[in-house]
Amino acid sequence: MSRFEVTTLVLAPPPIVFDASLSVDVHASSMRHSNEQAVAGVTSGQLALGDQVTWRARHFGLTWHLTSTISAYIRPTYFVDEQVSGPFQRWHHAHTFEAIHHDDIDATLMKDIVDFTAPAAPLGTIAEVLVLKRYMTKLILRRNAHIKEITETPLR
Repeated sequence: MSRFEVTTLVLAPPPIVFDASLSVDVHASSMRHSNEQAVAGVTSGQLALGDQVTWRARHFGLTWHLTSTISAYIRPTYFVDEQVSGPFQRWHHAHTFEAIHHDDIDATLMKDIVDFTAPAAPLGTIAEVLVLKRYMTKLILRRNAHIKEITETPLR
């Protein structure tokens, strides 16, 4: 199993950042480069506790489907999405949103903690270490940059 964490400072209050992070449309927009689309379950709007969404995306030249559920939800501070079915043996993504005051602005320290396991050990374990951890970290960084951009824009 691999784990990585990403922390992002967003100059917007936690409720705004939390809601953007649970928006199917915002997620799809942030992953345009991989043509990621919601194809089943909740396919637009806001996700809530117990909701499921199936994503179709293109990574490594292949089309993948991943169905996740929102398994924990405490607005506006915490939620978890977990894979129900898809390419990983395990995918658990915890999101936290901490209210902070930064340069006289109500801001959010957004933290992603991702635990995942690739299938097909031992080859999957090798791929996890050599490729997947770095690749998945870059995807989360891209997503967070998009969330930061759209939630901070009204403040500019």
